[in-house]
Amino acid sequence: MALLFRVFVFSLLSSSLALGREAPARPTSFKTVVRAAGLQADVAILRKAYEALHPGLLRYNNKAQMDAEFERLRAQLDHDQSLQDAYLAFSFFAAKVRCGHTYANFFNQPKAVVAELFEGENRVPFYFEWLGNQMIVTRDFTPGKQLPRGTQVLEINGTPASALLARLITITRADGSNDATRVAFLGVRGESLYESFDIFFPMLFPQRSTTIKLVVKEPGQSDTRGISVQALTFAERVAPIKSREAQRKGGDDVLFQWSYRADGSALLRMDNWALYDSKWDWKAWLNAKLDELVDRKAPALLIDLRGNGGGLDVGDVILSRLIAKDLKPTASARLVRYRRVPAELLPYLDTWDPSFKDWGDRAVELERPWPTAPSVHYFRQTITDDGTEGDVIRVEGKHFSGKVFVLVDANNSSATFQFAQKVKKNGLGVLVGQPTGGNQRGINGGAFFFLRLPKSKIEMDLPLVGYFPEAEMPDAGLTPDVLAPPTVEDIVGGKDAALAAIEKLMRSSAQ
Repeated sequence: MALLFRVFVFSLLSSSLALGREAPARPTSFKTVVRAAGLQADVAILRKAYEALHPGLLRYNNKAQMDAEFERLRAQLDHDQSLQDAYLAFSFFAAKVRCGHTYANFFNQPKAVVAELFEGENRVPFYFEWLGNQMIVTRDFTPGKQLPRGTQVLEINGTPASALLARLITITRADGSNDATRVAFLGVRGESLYESFDIFFPMLFPQRSTTIKLVVKEPGQSDTRGISVQALTFAERVAPIKSREAQRKGGDDVLFQWSYRADGSALLRMDNWALYDSKWDWKAWLNAKLDELVDRKAPALLIDLRGNGGGLDVGDVILSRLIAKDLKPTASARLVRYRRVPAELLPYLDTWDPSFKDWGDRAVELERPWPTAPSVHYFRQTITDDGTEGDVIRVEGKHFSGKVFVLVDANNSSATFQFAQKVKKNGLGVLVGQPTGGNQRGINGGAFFFLRLPKSKIEMDLPLVGYFPEAEMPDAGLTPDVLAPPTVEDIVGGKDAALAAIEKLMRSSAQ
C-alpha cells in the first residue's frame, strides 16, 4: 500500500469561516479572528484524535513529553487570535511529533484558509537551495536579473539567512532527527504550488511592505551588497508551474522522463510518484521502457529520484525487473492504534477510503508487544486476503542484469525512501547523492484521515499506519553508498555532482 506523501488531490471541503472579525494587528492583512472557546474545543478534538489514532505519536516522544506539548498548545490558544497565529500554533505542535506525514497540510486546507494565509504578495523573487546554512540562488525572477545563479543571500530584511533557517526548521515536518529533510523542504524550487518556505517565512518574519531588502554576495565576488527587490505575488510564483503543467497536458501526459546517454545507459527521471488522480497509464509506460532497456542490452539504468517525496509504490515495478527471486517484505510490522474509530471523532474525519474507519479483521491483536514500538496498545494491520503484511514483490517481465544507480536526496521521505531501502538492503543497486529523508526507525503513513477542526477550520493530517522495524535502528535516513553533495560551483556551472560521480564510477569499472 502506498505511503501517501502528497495528498493534495484529496482537498475535499471548502468551508466558509463564520468567525469573528477585527482590525489587523500587523502589517499583513489578517481578516479572521478565532475565538478562544473555539480554539480550546479544537485542541480537545485534536488531542482525542491523535492519542486514539496516531501510530507514531510516541515514537520520538514519551507520554509525559506529549502531554506537555498538548498543554503548551492549549495555553497558546487560550485567547482570541488571528487565524494565522492559530495555524502557526497547530503547525509548531505538529512539528513536535517529528513525523514527516503529520502537519497542517497546505493542500488540504479549506479555500478560505488558503486564500487568507497562503496567497499574499510575499514570495522572495528567486528559487534557491540550502547548502548547509547558506541560501544559494538557483533561478532569478527579479526584473533586472539582480541575482545571478549561485548568488548567496546573506540577509533578508536584516535577518541573517542562517537565523531564518534555524527558526524555520522548528516548524518544518520530518521524521525523527532527520534535519536534512527539514532543510530540503525549506528550499524553493518551483515544484509545488505551496512550498514550506513560502508559507512560513512571511508568517514568522512579517514584512511591512512588498519591498524586500537583501544583502547578497554574487559568485566569484568577495564584497557584499545590499539591494531592494519586489516580492512576488502568489500568481507570479506559480506561473512557471502552471505553464509547465499546461505544456505537459498539451502533450501525451507522460510524467516521467526517459533518455539514453552516450554510453548506452538509460536515465529515468521521476520527480513525483503522487499519481493518484493521473489518467496516465504509468505502469504500462514504465514496463515498455524497461522491456526496451533489456532489448537494447543497456549497460546501466540511472534512476533519478531527487526531489521526489513519494506517493504510489512505483518503484516496485522496477524492482520486479531487478530481482532473481520474489522479494519478501522486510522484517517490520504495520501497526495501528485502533480497530474502529471512536464514534465521537467521526464527524471530524475525512478520507478517501471509508474502510479506514473500521479495520475489522485486518486489525489483529499482537501476541506480544512489538520490540521497537512504544508501550501503548497496538493492533497489527494485515492488508492481504491471506492475513499477511506487506506486498511480496514478484519476479515479472524481462530481467535487467545491468548496473543500477539510484540518485537520492533528503526529499526521499516516503515511498521513495522505502524504495531506496529495498535497493540498498538487497544489493540491487548503488545509492548516489545525499542522505535520504525518512527514518530507519520507521515512518507513518499508508492511510490517512484529514482531521478538520470545526472552529478554526484548520485541517491536520493524521497518518494511520506505523511501520516499525524488528530491531532498533539509527534515528536517521539512509546514507548513500556514494556521497555527492552539490557545491556552489556546481550550481553556478550547472554541474550535476551526483551524475558526475556515477560517470566516474562507470569509467573506473570499465577499465
